[in-house]
Amino acid sequence: MRAVTWQGRHKISVETVPDPEIVNPRDAIIRVTSTAICGSDLHLYDGYIPGMRAGDIVGHEFMGEVVETGASSTLQRGQRVVVPFTISCGQCFFCEKQQYSACDNSNPSETRDASELMMGHAMGGAFGYAHLTGGYAGGQAEYVRIPYSDVGPVVIPDDLPDDDVLFLSDILPTGWQAAVNADIEPGDTVAVWGCGPVGLFTIQSALLLGAGRVIAIDHFPTRLALARKYGAEILDYTQVDVREALDEMTGGVGPDACIDCVGMESHGFTADNILDQVKVKMLSSTERIHALRQAILACRKGGRLSIPGVYGGFADKFPLGQLMEKGLSVKSGQTHVQRYSGELLDMIRDGKFDTISLISHHAPLEDAADMYRHWHDDQDLYTKIVLKPGLKKGDISARQELQHA
Repeated sequence: MRAVTWQGRHKISVETVPDPEIVNPRDAIIRVTSTAICGSDLHLYDGYIPGMRAGDIVGHEFMGEVVETGASSTLQRGQRVVVPFTISCGQCFFCEKQQYSACDNSNPSETRDASELMMGHAMGGAFGYAHLTGGYAGGQAEYVRIPYSDVGPVVIPDDLPDDDVLFLSDILPTGWQAAVNADIEPGDTVAVWGCGPVGLFTIQSALLLGAGRVIAIDHFPTRLALARKYGAEILDYTQVDVREALDEMTGGVGPDACIDCVGMESHGFTADNILDQVKVKMLSSTERIHALRQAILACRKGGRLSIPGVYGGFADKFPLGQLMEKGLSVKSGQTHVQRYSGELLDMIRDGKFDTISLISHHAPLEDAADMYRHWHDDQDLYTKIVLKPGLKKGDISARQELQHA
């Protein structure tokens, strides 16, 4: 089969690799019909996540048709399914608490030691995301093996197109959990750093959960226009001092909840971010946390901080004293996708989420290397890319529905 492989920093190639096989009775094999490039994939592309090996198959947002099942799978051939990026057994201490991304059985023994050494405890398994999370082959491929297929996949009715439901794999439940973790109360003011796909779903989720105002912070015009379309007030951080603007917009109090949807690769030319970039280049730090610092300093006293943005290691100049003295509550973590899948599928059917307008491009799987480069370099034009194994090379469709703000 053909699959998208990581070959090193800024090196992605589509290669012919062995087809996946059933290795456990709970496995299933799916033929991929849609798979997306996630912002987290850029951390792999930029070489910030340890534990990658040349030839690893990447991708963790995907869906497709079941073509083979193990004896203990609950799936049936021909079913359409969306697969959560988290691999979860459904039976361990953490899965029973619905903390599926912390599953204690899905990270194989040969990769647990490095994960435990770096994180303190072994991370849960995930598709296409380094050997720290199990070294599982990802979903940017023609076929994928699905471990624990009786736990994760969401069966999709035939009347719902792929584009409507694909993001149940990751970014929609991630945005939803980000808003849930912010403990939003009716009428709250919520500030969201980052208007990438997760941030855009966080905005929609916060408003659905009762926020009175959502203030979205970014600098890409198309992303800010989408944020406004979804109901947010917008701040372009290249045009305003974000902390001053938030202070003025909230009467000097600060947002009730701040949500960091940026993660380890903050943009910007502030002094702290420039210093972070230098330290990352010198390998003396692994994170650029300007957005997180800003969120902590901007949040009101006694407010809440939610961190869905991905961080992979150790950060410098973390404002721990400010967080403590302000009495902020913090929730973070990889998404417990399986906890929210059914609820969110119903909400999609009821038209409560716009899952389509953030997709800017459909492209063949074979064009993955070019699409990664565009996703990395042209983020204002490429807001979300969906790869389609069935398309012919070069057959790219782009949406032109959105006017810049």
